[in-house]
Amino acid sequence: MQRPAEVGLTSPYYPQSNGKLERWHGSLKSECIRPSCPATKDEAEKRIAKYVRYYNTVRLHSAIGYVTPADCLAGLSEVIGEERDRKLEAARKQRQEKRAAAKQVA
Repeated sequence: MQRPAEVGLTSPYYPQSNGKLERWHGSLKSECIRPSCPATKDEAEKRIAKYVRYYNTVRLHSAIGYVTPADCLAGLSEVIGEERDRKLEAARKQRQEKRAAAKQVA
């Protein structure tokens, strides 16, 4: 059966040609479906819908700078990164101050 060219399908059994989608399927299976197999189709659909919401709005993705896809699409990656850097710098400064105080006591 010939498929329409405009669909943009990749070669079957060749995951390298569609790595992002293959990775998504792997995450969906390992984190959503396989931990406890859904008993019905409705349960599977509800579980997948819940996972998709979690994946897009809660789960941080290393490939896009440890932000959620929703934040990335909203253009918040830079703001989140700057806030994260500010918090890290504040934590470093606090540790340095504690070490300096500990040396003065000793």
